[in-house]
Amino acid sequence: YIGILTSVNCSATVARAVADHFRRDVHPAALEPYPNVDGVVALTHGVGCGIDTQGEGMAVLRRTLGGYAAHPNFAAVLFIGLGCEANQIPSLLADQGLAEHAGLQTLNIQDSGGTTATVARGIAAVEALLPAANAVQREPVSARHLILGLQCGGSDGYSGISANPALGRAVDLLVAAGGTAILSETPEIYGAEHLLTRRAASSAVGERLVERIRWWEDYCARFGASLDNNPSAGNKAGGLTTILEKSLGAVIKAGSTDLMAVYGYAEPVRSPGLVFMDTPGYDPVSATGQVAGGANLIAFTTGRGSAYGCAPTPSLKIATNTRLWESQRDDMDVDCGGLVDGSTTLEERGAFIFERLLALASGERSRSELHGYGQNEFVPWQLGATT
Repeated sequence: YIGILTSVNCSATVARAVADHFRRDVHPAALEPYPNVDGVVALTHGVGCGIDTQGEGMAVLRRTLGGYAAHPNFAAVLFIGLGCEANQIPSLLADQGLAEHAGLQTLNIQDSGGTTATVARGIAAVEALLPAANAVQREPVSARHLILGLQCGGSDGYSGISANPALGRAVDLLVAAGGTAILSETPEIYGAEHLLTRRAASSAVGERLVERIRWWEDYCARFGASLDNNPSAGNKAGGLTTILEKSLGAVIKAGSTDLMAVYGYAEPVRSPGLVFMDTPGYDPVSATGQVAGGANLIAFTTGRGSAYGCAPTPSLKIATNTRLWESQRDDMDVDCGGLVDGSTTLEERGAFIFERLLALASGERSRSELHGYGQNEFVPWQLGATT
């Protein structure tokens, strides 16, 4: 992919206009000479100004944008800003240890002569980037290069006994191959965190996870919310009644290996093996943090149905039950309903999921990619006061 990122919401419309010029369903000829380019995507957001430039909210936003700018699934990135925003592009890049180069370019609307001129300049910049992106060649590499973000959304009563444990077996295979898996969604492990701390590689890792749980308890208390009231209406309709039930099912998708590290939201993931990243339970926000941290694949289990995509990272959708698989087949990649009726085993489904992940990493397209989903699911975590 070629990515178009925005420093602030004020440049979102321009960024989308540039990306829309290269949409295959609108202008098929624009990318016709570049068959190796998956697309040009604009990942926009709703913040970037009206927040403390030295505060936690700005730090999280910049860390997220910096992670996407350096993401290996982007052949090149174009940043577009307005010009007067708090989140200035030069300071954003410097803060993240990045600098402009042939594959990382910037524009701002006020210096470019307005929106129309910036759209034209943005289109020209992308056109100049396409030949190099198209020239990238695939080559065999070890599975140790894979960083897998683990997600479950629209969970049901089958999640903890079918799709999530099957994904856990796939995670064990990935870790054995030297790869990395990121478990997240801190509110959705609440009450089951002891199953992770007992597997921590060191006391410091376990204490770091407990510290994040305590932060969430305080965070919820400040807003008069309860951390143990997470199940949604859909979760409850699917058979889940308490956060403990949901948490037990959520943790099992992490497999059985040691917990090697705990990361803050969107922090670069450096440790191989199973790691944890502190994120909200809301899937788009959680997965955005994982991808910013380096996840180049997402495995997403669902029992109620989900249409989630995650450009530029392929998302493998795993149905917990065959009824969902049959009713929403257009959105699902793997059926784990056989674990409910006894027609398959955890070992078989785990191995199958692992092979499907390898296939996606090798160029096969997931259902959400075939539909072109994933631009609107970029949702950085908004922290701090808006002023």
